[in-house]
Amino acid sequence: MANNRNKQASNVIRIKPRRKGFSWTSIVIFVVLSLLLTFSLNTFLNLGSRGEEVSLSEIVSSISEGEYEKVILKDDMVTIEMDDGNRYALLPQGADFYTILSDAGIDIKTLENDFYEPKLGVTFGDIVSIVFLGAGLVLLYILIKNMQQSGGKIMDFGQSKARLLFGKKSGVTFEDVAGIEEVKEELTEIVDFLKSPKKYANIGARIPKGVLLAGAPGTGKTLLAKAVSGEAGVPFFHTSGSEFEEMLVGAGASRVRDLFTKARRAAPCIIFIDEIDAVAKKRGTVLHSGAGEQTLNQILVEMDGLEARENVIILAATNRPDVLDPAILRPGRFDRTVIVHMPDYTGRKEIIAVHSKNKKFEEGVDLDTIAKKTIGYSGADLENLLNEAAIMAAKEDRKKIGQEDLLESYLKVKLGRKKKGQISDEDLKVTAYHEAGHAIVAKFTEYSTPVEQVSIIPRGMTGGVTVYLPEDDKKHTYKDELLASLVSAVGGRAAEETFIGRVSTGASADIEQATSVAREMITQYGMSEKLGMVKYGDMEETKHLGYSYGGGRNFSEKYAEIIDNEVKNLMDESLKKAKKVLTENRQYVEKLVALLLEKEVVSKEEFDSIFKTE
Repeated sequence: MANNRNKQASNVIRIKPRRKGFSWTSIVIFVVLSLLLTFSLNTFLNLGSRGEEVSLSEIVSSISEGEYEKVILKDDMVTIEMDDGNRYALLPQGADFYTILSDAGIDIKTLENDFYEPKLGVTFGDIVSIVFLGAGLVLLYILIKNMQQSGGKIMDFGQSKARLLFGKKSGVTFEDVAGIEEVKEELTEIVDFLKSPKKYANIGARIPKGVLLAGAPGTGKTLLAKAVSGEAGVPFFHTSGSEFEEMLVGAGASRVRDLFTKARRAAPCIIFIDEIDAVAKKRGTVLHSGAGEQTLNQILVEMDGLEARENVIILAATNRPDVLDPAILRPGRFDRTVIVHMPDYTGRKEIIAVHSKNKKFEEGVDLDTIAKKTIGYSGADLENLLNEAAIMAAKEDRKKIGQEDLLESYLKVKLGRKKKGQISDEDLKVTAYHEAGHAIVAKFTEYSTPVEQVSIIPRGMTGGVTVYLPEDDKKHTYKDELLASLVSAVGGRAAEETFIGRVSTGASADIEQATSVAREMITQYGMSEKLGMVKYGDMEETKHLGYSYGGGRNFSEKYAEIIDNEVKNLMDESLKKAKKVLTENRQYVEKLVALLLEKEVVSKEEFDSIFKTE
């Protein structure tokens, strides 16, 4: 029994009480008290005995006539004690009191022997200096004690700031990641290697040291990295490229060394570097600084130094793989790039199902409709959409989310919140014709995207909106579909010119979008007969090839003029086609305008109904 008690006693963890350090409040109180003490000493030593201030000539005159009892000289101040009180005067800067008395014909020796008191050795300035010196020493002592108690955190600028999660404690597995099954299958190899490294080593296989996750923002790259750690049950170091940046030169490289040192000690483990493009941009360009190159070089060296037996895998994420330095993407470093695409319809259904688990919905709510409408939405967009719907329901004191909440949230995320305020009848009329122009042109233009909704309610930066909904997800977009989108985009301006006879500023966003599509057709997709299948872009894109043209482009002024003319021709031809469609279908435009002015929002079913013959 005694042995058991001794073992139990030895297993008891004794926690020392934490020493209470100095608070900033106590420091402030100490400084204030020091200042009060300083002024009190000064008052005691000096201010109380001053008396009335007079001119220096009066002091000299009183001394010359003998009308005084005592003369006191302290620094730059002369005080004389008289029967009716003390009087003092300040000496001019650089003046010598003895010289002044001698010039006035006063016997200095007589004055010094009979009436002179030596000046005070400790001045007010000396007192202030002593007090603040003492306060500084106390503050320095407090800072040193705090550094010792906190492990020297004040001087940790060279240490890694990576957050460490231990395996399954991250709480994320592949079940929490939906809509990207192909990516999950590829990362399963990493999980299997971390769980059973000998299986691969025995056959001579080498698992990649680094895996780069590339994709648009919000597609789930960070979530995937945490899921790999959660599935494998290994430590997970989470950091970002910006955390390696530091004002002090060399701090970034020091943090890289510290991170890899910690990872080797915790192996097998995963290092996840989010937004790696912050420190891994192409070297030797304006994109990268000297300190950044030093950090990147250290990352490359550390990755080369990793041994296969150490079981440390580097995961990194970026939405700009085009700016990364080629050296970091070569085999032996980040030798595998996994593209995380936007989810398709099936993927969006799965993502919505994951994010709707903790939400309450009314009976009959159709989440598939939202999945069909949200083409081009990322996982983060879908999560935000469901969250906005829940906020709308809670704001109106309802217990469950309805279909109207989902539809309104869809429009809010896509276009912005409804604008409040009175709109004039003239503005409503212009907006109605503008949006009707978009919708009717899309209806009667081949290869156009079908119209889902037409609204003249202002949202975000728009006065009204025509919502298009593709019939299905497409991997490729054809030239005739792009041309149809240009015609639909300028349909609003065409309607203003055709039916109102005046042009407003409401088409600015349409013009910007259509011009961007037209320029991409010419410069990126090779859809110009004059320019052929050649990509025309910025100089930075091809600088590594060894040639570039002036003006920030990789093409000459001759081709720049051709590109501008081709873009303008596409826009002019699209506007011409849109006007032709509207002129031939005036009756449908007027019907849709009347319906919009009556209801403000026209659904797909109501829009299709105006084309049915009785």
